[in-house]
Amino acid sequence: MAETVHPFYERHRGAMEAAMRERLDLAEAMLRERAHLTDIDGIRQEVMDESEIVLTQMPYVGGAASRMSDFFMRLMGFMAISRVLRRHGVPLPVIGDIERETYKAQLLTVSEAERLAAGRQFMSSENQALLRAQAAKSATESHQKEFPGDFVYNFVEPGPGDNFEFGINYKACGFCKFAARHGDKEILPNICGLDFDAYATRGIRLERTQTLAGGASHCNFRFSQLVSD
Repeated sequence: MAETVHPFYERHRGAMEAAMRERLDLAEAMLRERAHLTDIDGIRQEVMDESEIVLTQMPYVGGAASRMSDFFMRLMGFMAISRVLRRHGVPLPVIGDIERETYKAQLLTVSEAERLAAGRQFMSSENQALLRAQAAKSATESHQKEFPGDFVYNFVEPGPGDNFEFGINYKACGFCKFAARHGDKEILPNICGLDFDAYATRGIRLERTQTLAGGASHCNFRFSQLVSD
């Protein structure tokens, strides 16, 4: 285990810690009512302490040049929450529910206009071009050698009869690699479950029928514009 935080993550430490404190505030009622925990201040401190450990363990995958750096910074804090709640005997399904509802509540603190604008940017032809380029790069031997903890994926074009705009097949998952290395495999499905709200709150429909964490050969993400009722 690394003993220091990578300089890239160190520069973002303040924002990650602030996000974690906000999550704990949003989760407080659920921690009492669903996890049946009473020493919330103690839990809060344990999570922040565990977050420091996670921060030293996070793999560097290219910093600002890699779209996956943002995934690590936004979601790895949930590893800390899961570890602490698991140590306190909270069942994994309950942990998953708390994390998903907390994450959704946190996402919804951003204005709808800003969220939908981010969704349109993600679905744009310009971003699709970027995804194609980064996907191709992720699959190269040189990239995997330089960033062994990174994701490996390919861009999927829709075929005749497909009802999605584009897709991504993740052939190797940075979170799965992290979990295998640090003993977090049990909590991986909870991390996977966060994806649907992350995209839905930005007006994007995510369809996914299999994951690496669930034992499949790849995660099959398929994206389309979410149609309001």
